[in-house]
Amino acid sequence: MTAALILVALAVLSAPSASATRRLTPMSARATSTDVVPTAAVVAVLGVLVVGVAVTAPTAGLALALVVGTVVHRVRRTRRDRRRDDEIRSLLAGLDVAVADLRVGAHPESACSAAATESSGLPAEAFRSAAATARLGGSAAHGLLTGARRDAGRDGVAVDLDRIAVAWRIAERHGVPLADLLDATRTDLLGRKRFRARVDAGMAGARATATVLACLPVLGIALGQMMGAHPIGVLLTGGIGGVLLVVGTSLACAGLAWADRITRRVAA
Repeated sequence: MTAALILVALAVLSAPSASATRRLTPMSARATSTDVVPTAAVVAVLGVLVVGVAVTAPTAGLALALVVGTVVHRVRRTRRDRRRDDEIRSLLAGLDVAVADLRVGAHPESACSAAATESSGLPAEAFRSAAATARLGGSAAHGLLTGARRDAGRDGVAVDLDRIAVAWRIAERHGVPLADLLDATRTDLLGRKRFRARVDAGMAGARATATVLACLPVLGIALGQMMGAHPIGVLLTGGIGGVLLVVGTSLACAGLAWADRITRRVAA
């Protein structure tokens, strides 16, 4: 029974993402939905973990806990990456509108309001804060910095908002055309986004290989079971079999986590 539960968890681990659904989801809805980490799949895996620990041997439950922990970690990381990509796209859209309005002579408050309308999520909040500050006679850079602090520690667009705020301050302090500086900041952000996308595409093969290699032991167990060697019985009876199950699962999960760490450092 535990072997079947482990197979279910590994299937969730290697399941493809619903990218088509994301493309059809409005950006305003994405910013809210991607912040909700628990999904039906994660809740189901957690339920499997509880059942597995309750009705099977401790070693089998520990192995299942390792698999579930790896699944939850990867799901959360994937959602953070998707949220960041959505926020960068939203920020770029807002910058496009702000630069266009500033070039035709619009007031910074009006340009920030238009950018907030065009964007969504945290970038929209930052642009609204900048518009409100400019409306009261202050510097819009302070409003952008407020949005950056709100995103601190979330791996979002805090660094990008901080760069925009610095460019805004330079324009106000030295009289440099604000539209030119914001356009340069936008070009830099777009270039870094495209570079990251190319690196992520180049690392897709390595990530897929790591996932396949992590799942190969399950295939070996299934083949051994079909050949009559009964490896499942050995692994679930405790003793040396249970130790091998825990050690093997730990090595597979650690190898997958290490491969993810290497590929993410390349894209950083």
